[in-house]
Amino acid sequence: MSTDARPPGTPQLPPPAPESEPSGAPAPALPPPAPEAPASRLRSALDLIDPGPVLPNTPIPPRSSTPPPPEIPPLPVAPPKPLLPPEPLSDEPGPLRPVPARRPGRVAAAAVCVVLGAGLLGGAAAGTWLDDDSDGPAARSNYTAARDLWHSVPVDTLFPRTIRGTGAGPGGADREWTRIAVAPDGDCADALDPLLLKVLEPVGCARMVRATYTDATATGVTTVGLVFTQAEPAAMTALANRFANEKLGDRSDLMPRTYPVKGGVAAAFGDKQRASWTVRVLTDAPVVVTAVSGFADGRAIAAPQSAEQATADGASGPAAEAGLGHDAKGIADNVERGLRKKAAASPEPAP
Repeated sequence: MSTDARPPGTPQLPPPAPESEPSGAPAPALPPPAPEAPASRLRSALDLIDPGPVLPNTPIPPRSSTPPPPEIPPLPVAPPKPLLPPEPLSDEPGPLRPVPARRPGRVAAAAVCVVLGAGLLGGAAAGTWLDDDSDGPAARSNYTAARDLWHSVPVDTLFPRTIRGTGAGPGGADREWTRIAVAPDGDCADALDPLLLKVLEPVGCARMVRATYTDATATGVTTVGLVFTQAEPAAMTALANRFANEKLGDRSDLMPRTYPVKGGVAAAFGDKQRASWTVRVLTDAPVVVTAVSGFADGRAIAAPQSAEQATADGASGPAAEAGLGHDAKGIADNVERGLRKKAAASPEPAP
């Protein structure tokens, strides 16, 4: 019995192979083992790592110890649009309204409308400038025709037998006036006071015609006159500006005279009975329009009022309360319109 002196836990070696019996022939000598190549050792080391299943003909990518770089986004095709500023907030609650998309067709139509509107405004302005040309042929023709109306048209055209004034009375009441006499044409010396005649001297007095009217109640009488001058448009404009700037139409010492009619309601209509008046210098015709009114009973008026004063809101006094200012203004308005209409319709006189 043999005793094993190896420490416990040591693996036992396999028993030696039985020795063959020696024979007469010598045993062949074995070649020495070849040294192991480095590649074989490398493959042996790799074989220890389980790479997993490998597909045939699939290259194994090399392993890298550094992480791959992040992907760079592609550059934008167009620069980004700037952000619009936020709309101001409103204190009033209400539903949000979507912003309509712009349509090229509507923008083009709006541009066309702007161009057409500018053209129309320009044409209208040009037309206005042409119409306001007081030196045009039509204006000169009307001006020349008006100068001869005192003897070229019937008296009923200048002074109608009946004049109706719609809303021409106090408070917008209708008025009606009837012609009772027509004065013979003459110069201005007998028809105008000396001071008024002197004021009209720069335009000259060629002829004057007058007529006297009474109202429907025959309590008021009015004399209307037309002074045909010898002036050109520039002189008439200068005189009209003087009347406006110096307020000559409100001066009682520049009242026109009356034309009384014997044996009628205007028999007592004299200078002391003048209660209201108007004097108008026209610029589109060589004519000065006058009118003066008073009471038919012959009462004297101590403080006459111009037609503008007697027809003003809140006016008081005999002329204003009796409507004599409305009589002078209404009759003068009607005669002036008829004169302008006739001058525009009259043919140009032969040279």
